[in-house]
Amino acid sequence: MKKINNNNIDTLSKKDISWRLIVAVICLLIIVLASYSCDDFVEVELPNSQLTANGVFEEKTTADAAMTAIYSKIRDEGLLTGGSTGLSHLLGNYTDELDFYGNAQNETTAFYNNALIASNSNVRQLWNSSYNQIYAANAVLEGVENSINLPIEDRNQLKGEALFVRALIHFYLANIFGAIPYITTTDYVENQQAKRVPLNIIYGSIKTELEEAVLLLPENDISYIRVRPNKYACNALLARVNLYAGHWEEAVSEATTVLNKTSMYVFEQDLDKVFLKESTATIWQLSPAFDSGNTLESETFNFTVGPPPLSALSTHLAEAFNAGDQRKIHWTKTVSDGTTSWMHPYKYKYSNTGSSVENSIVFRLGELYLIKAEALAHLGELSNAKEALNQIRNRAGLNNTTAQTQTELLAAILQERRFELFTEFGHRFFDLKRFDSIQSVLSEVKPGWDTNDILFPIPEIELNLNTNLTPQNPGY
Repeated sequence: MKKINNNNIDTLSKKDISWRLIVAVICLLIIVLASYSCDDFVEVELPNSQLTANGVFEEKTTADAAMTAIYSKIRDEGLLTGGSTGLSHLLGNYTDELDFYGNAQNETTAFYNNALIASNSNVRQLWNSSYNQIYAANAVLEGVENSINLPIEDRNQLKGEALFVRALIHFYLANIFGAIPYITTTDYVENQQAKRVPLNIIYGSIKTELEEAVLLLPENDISYIRVRPNKYACNALLARVNLYAGHWEEAVSEATTVLNKTSMYVFEQDLDKVFLKESTATIWQLSPAFDSGNTLESETFNFTVGPPPLSALSTHLAEAFNAGDQRKIHWTKTVSDGTTSWMHPYKYKYSNTGSSVENSIVFRLGELYLIKAEALAHLGELSNAKEALNQIRNRAGLNNTTAQTQTELLAAILQERRFELFTEFGHRFFDLKRFDSIQSVLSEVKPGWDTNDILFPIPEIELNLNTNLTPQNPGY
């Protein structure tokens, strides 16, 4: 039989490959689903023999299947899902982006009312699914490390991707829960006793892992549709992490690295094309479950008749857009029942199409321009900061910013982030915290808001199972 491309899989028939792909996926599902059935994400031992069953990490095809299975999990559940239980929807309701119209028994109600408790099932699901995704990334790292036959190029690719995923999930966990365990192994005994780590240590670990991933991952997009992270996806996350950590020069450097790669990334001027899967401004995205599918965001946010079945854009956001802002025209949509009107996010527009039109975009150039603008403003480089900010404003049909002082410019950047990044993975929540504005802003528009709401509670059952996670976050 022939060798198959350059996969280093010798004398395998198509039937053999299909069978090994199935084995790889099953093994990853065993890793992830076994721990979902437990009360704690590290309660039950998963022997190493299970992680490398049938030589999953000895061949490129099956090793790739193991890695891409993690992206499917990220798309379908946890922090970054576009579904109603992901951060885009939950934090939209938690802040001032969305109003909730769904069933009062739906646990999103607790997010909308800022009335979370430690036994909230959605909070626990966010915690457990995230650590299961981290566990799966660790399984890939260990499998690749122990591999004998996998070529070095493929090892580097998979290791870089797994490090990127591990860093990304820890980043989000830390920003909603505060100090958390930083898990780097599949050793259940060690993980069972994991302690919470302060935010500055977490950021340091994230940066170290991403800097390693940058060296391991290629510049090119091996998937051709930007669903496998390359080194520039790591640069994008590094830019964000450095911004959050207050490392302004590093944030500018990482953002500029991506923005200057104009042969690969081009800022999309047509607002209706920004969220299409072929968008030239996309750095990394999650593909739908089926070739004919689109995004979970479209299913979550779009509706055609009122009242809204789940959530709608809040009046606070809808009325805050500047006159002439084209994002309100192209990225929102109004639905009326003849008496009352509601507006919903309309970044993702498609659902039932013959082939997929949109993917869920996690990193895009718009955020990087805003990162660069903010970091430059903090450095006192106001002219350059305005130039970066005006890229976003001008694309939206707005004139250049009129901000003059550093304080005015930073306030303008916060506002621009509000209109550019609404309902995208909780940016508004994180931004208000970073700008130390969350108490003043949300206490005015959210009757249930309390200063302790800047962090979610650690799930009650996790505290009971691992006393090293104590004390509970304040207010819970």
